[in-house]
Amino acid sequence: MTRRAPIVLPSRDDPVIASILGWLGGAVGRMARIGGTWWTAVRVLVAMAAAGYLVGYLLDLSCRGNGWAVPDRYEHLCYTDIAPLYSLRGFADGIVPYLQPAADGQHLEYPVLTGAFMQAAAMLTGAVTAIVPTADRVVAFFDVNVVLLFVALAVTVIATALTVRRRPWDAAMVALAPTMILGATINWDLLPIAFAGVALLLWSRNHPFAAGILLGLAVAAKFYPVLFLGGFLVLSLRTARWKEFGLLVGGTALAWAVVNVPVAMASFDGWAHFYRFSSTRGEDFGSLWYSMTQAGLPGIPAERLNLVATGGFLVLCAGIAWIALSAPRRPRLAAILFLIVAAFLITNKVYSPQYSLWLVPLAVMARPRWRDFLIWQAGEVVYFAAIWWFLAGYGIDDTTGLTGQQYATAVIVHVVATGYFAIMVIRDIYAPEHDPVRQDGFADDSDDPGGGPYDGAPDRFTLGRGPRQSAMS
Repeated sequence: MTRRAPIVLPSRDDPVIASILGWLGGAVGRMARIGGTWWTAVRVLVAMAAAGYLVGYLLDLSCRGNGWAVPDRYEHLCYTDIAPLYSLRGFADGIVPYLQPAADGQHLEYPVLTGAFMQAAAMLTGAVTAIVPTADRVVAFFDVNVVLLFVALAVTVIATALTVRRRPWDAAMVALAPTMILGATINWDLLPIAFAGVALLLWSRNHPFAAGILLGLAVAAKFYPVLFLGGFLVLSLRTARWKEFGLLVGGTALAWAVVNVPVAMASFDGWAHFYRFSSTRGEDFGSLWYSMTQAGLPGIPAERLNLVATGGFLVLCAGIAWIALSAPRRPRLAAILFLIVAAFLITNKVYSPQYSLWLVPLAVMARPRWRDFLIWQAGEVVYFAAIWWFLAGYGIDDTTGLTGQQYATAVIVHVVATGYFAIMVIRDIYAPEHDPVRQDGFADDSDDPGGGPYDGAPDRFTLGRGPRQSAMS
């Protein structure tokens, strides 16, 4: 009979939660009965996610009520891409993305699976407005997307809760993350996040090919999850888990091809627009490169920006690979994935406020500590407010919005906050006694409980120290 994994309770494991509960009567007692009711951890977590998501929706009501008018949508911090793109990308006119351009001749600048999601939402919007002819179609499109994206959020929370079996309550950080509450409906990023979360769950259960299928769907919805393969590569190099890595890559390539190849064959120009747009765009909001020009510093010439941004990312990746292969004990998968995605965002040409959502589940699994999580989130909230208040006066004289210098300062704040969390993750890698997952009281199962094939695997290749006999030693 399989032994049921014990559950780590935040009231006993996390100092911040223990301190808060100290005001409310104290931590759960040693003899308390855990479980046995309908309100399981997963159901409570979904309810938390629903409550946080509802707060975010209520914060958007002022914009929803006035049609996301300028500058209210910036001043009230309730901007979304969803509403304007309904008309701008032709969904309101029944145009099929990729196969047909919008009225301005531009194709949809999103990967295929996100485009399919948008198309499905547009079709549902048509059904809603057919039933309620007086409904505003833009508002209906936004509301339909809000409902559909909540499903993706719930899937993300559930996947995070189940990936490390003994730590389901860590997913409360995903459900209640300030950036999740504020930014979940800016764009469609919850879709790839959900696919990526399920991929990591399947990997943790030793289903590498199925994990690859879900990872391929994530890449088909947003390209950033392809970066996960770099993390799997270096850990497979250290453990020689090449069969599992090959199945993962094969599943990823297959799923991505099944989604993308038919569209590329039907309309290559429409399909390729996303990739051309990504490669040719210049410095944009949220990036260090853009903040340099706003602060009055010399910027990177446009023709060199791709080289500098990509070069900076590859340098950081080389450092992460060194960490993964030289650390005295093999790092956990979530830690390496967080570092890679964070490195990409810090060096990228654009760092939109919703991009920080990509990091939330990874951060929770990499270092499930509320103190450091909230410090990082505070930096992201500063940037969230700054970008909209900066845009409220963008290109307008005598504005009350933020100046370029103030906006650049906010960019530095959120980059530094991300760097702080990354440093804490790196500290855990080199000093596992600080790792909350490896030091949560269950030493018999504390190598990498979310790492699937890597969990407990002996080292086969390391840098500078020679292979170890066991990852647990």
